[in-house]
Amino acid sequence: MSKRFLYIFLDEAGNLDFSPNGTRYFLLSSVTKERPFFAYKELNELKYDLVEVGMDIEYFHASEDSPLVRNRVLDIIKRYLEGIRIDSLVVEKRKTGPALRAEERFYPEMLGYLLRYILGEHNLSSYAEVIVFTDRIPVTKKRRAVEKAVKITLAAKLPKGVRYRIYHHDSKSNFDLQIADYFNWVIYRKWDREDEQAYRPVKEVIRSEFDIFRTGTRLYY
Repeated sequence: MSKRFLYIFLDEAGNLDFSPNGTRYFLLSSVTKERPFFAYKELNELKYDLVEVGMDIEYFHASEDSPLVRNRVLDIIKRYLEGIRIDSLVVEKRKTGPALRAEERFYPEMLGYLLRYILGEHNLSSYAEVIVFTDRIPVTKKRRAVEKAVKITLAAKLPKGVRYRIYHHDSKSNFDLQIADYFNWVIYRKWDREDEQAYRPVKEVIRSEFDIFRTGTRLYY
């Protein structure tokens, strides 16, 4: 029997400005899947179709792509939903207490919660390795916090003998990081703008959207 690998691709939306000037929500979303990655060929073909009609497009990014490009990317993603799951952690930032707002505290708490949930939904003993990808992060407090959350969570959850790795790659080099960005954008639009137009066609693979402070009543700003 060939080895099985579980891939987790992570993306975030919103900012960490905890004030009225910042975004209302912060989202962490994940795409979890195994190989083969069926959408790659069509996404690559679309990229060069667009180049050939005069567009200078290096990679797909939902918030920056034109509506025309975004609709074509979403059409491809919708054709290849089988075998993937999407999970999202939703933070209503004005309910976040001051002690939790520092990057080195916020990321391990939030990302750790999301990863624990994802891993709990899989039979981990059937995998040889779990491989986590994020967009490239400079070596800062944020990167150290992300790596801490991944390492602590996976080390605690994985059965003996199941390895793990974490990579920070430019999303432009990885179609699944771009797909994670698109799903995160879709979910963020639903929460922030109550816009479900792009959400409805893909909601079957969105397994969870957990509003972590849903029972909170105190608003800090």
